[in-house]
Amino acid sequence: MPLVSVITPSYNSADFIAKTIDSVREQTHEHWEMIIVDDCSSDETVTIIKHYKNEDDRIKLIQLTKNSGAAVARNKGIEMAKGDYIAFLDADDLWKPHKLSKQVQFMQQNDIAVAYSAYEQIDEAGKPLNKTVHVLPKLSFEKLLSCNYIGNLTGIYDAKKLGKIYSPLIRKRQDWGLWLSCVEKAGGASGISESLAYYRIREGSISSNKIKLLKHNYNFYRKACNFGTFRSSFYLMRFLFEHFFVKARLIKKNES
Repeated sequence: MPLVSVITPSYNSADFIAKTIDSVREQTHEHWEMIIVDDCSSDETVTIIKHYKNEDDRIKLIQLTKNSGAAVARNKGIEMAKGDYIAFLDADDLWKPHKLSKQVQFMQQNDIAVAYSAYEQIDEAGKPLNKTVHVLPKLSFEKLLSCNYIGNLTGIYDAKKLGKIYSPLIRKRQDWGLWLSCVEKAGGASGISESLAYYRIREGSISSNKIKLLKHNYNFYRKACNFGTFRSSFYLMRFLFEHFFVKARLIKKNES
């Protein structure tokens, strides 16, 4: 059974981290390690993580000495990872129990190096918003460059095939940069239509603020992709089309 390294950056996540860890411990694929990298939390996050760490030696805690952002925390976790596969789960999101087993089996059976899945949205309190973000069955590098179609909480890559791939050192949208590198190296990615996770939409998040979303995306093209002003503006226009006319159609209300 392959080892899966689960990378979780955490920062002031005391309200959510216990349920996030529980969702990993409930995985039917039991051969995993969860590397939680705390970015100098000032609440009870570390205390909660240490409690779980003492109960389950598959859980590892790394504490950064200064607040450095999610990219640095995520990269530190990747650096320490020992898994055949590397997966990501932020400290406020949740997995369904069969998430890892379904993805690992899918990747092994189809010889796939990068995979992702559909997921459902929940609010800050954990209540279902009755919406599922569906996926495109295949992703090319160019398609992903136009819009981030990989929910980070569902993404997983084969580290034995691709080697370790890290996030660009930017404060926002660094997960997008990581998946672009993965897809470019793998030559594409494949999606699982089944919903395997729950994404928590929090007040003030990029996902909930469209103006911030555009600003961060433009900065992503400029800083992470090293595009000039014209090319960044061009891709931002492409993003607007993909986000509002393609990706928006993938978000559907669940049938009651």
